[in-house]
Amino acid sequence: MSSISIIPAQRPALRLTRRGRAVFGGLAAAPIVIGIVLASVSTPAMAGSEVVSASYRTVTVSAGESLWSIAERIAPDQDPRDVIVDISRLNSLADQSVVPGQSLAIPARYVD
Repeated sequence: MSSISIIPAQRPALRLTRRGRAVFGGLAAAPIVIGIVLASVSTPAMAGSEVVSASYRTVTVSAGESLWSIAERIAPDQDPRDVIVDISRLNSLADQSVVPGQSLAIPARYVD
């Protein structure tokens, strides 16, 4: 009698194409990217998060007044350009135009 031997079939080695490696790498990196995004959204920013005192007074703009005239009136011993910059920042003004009746917050250092 002759014996028959069964040889197990060899599986070919797994080979990834360039696109397959990119997909696999993207899937492996996705949880890390999601974790970083969630951590940055849920964590408050530390830069510029100092506590600012809200001491200020308000001034109502009269007819014919400009930021320059207001700056000269509230801080006669200061450079009006510096005062205008401070007022603009505090009030988030896009430009230096003001209208009569507009209420402006004046920084605490210029309050009498």
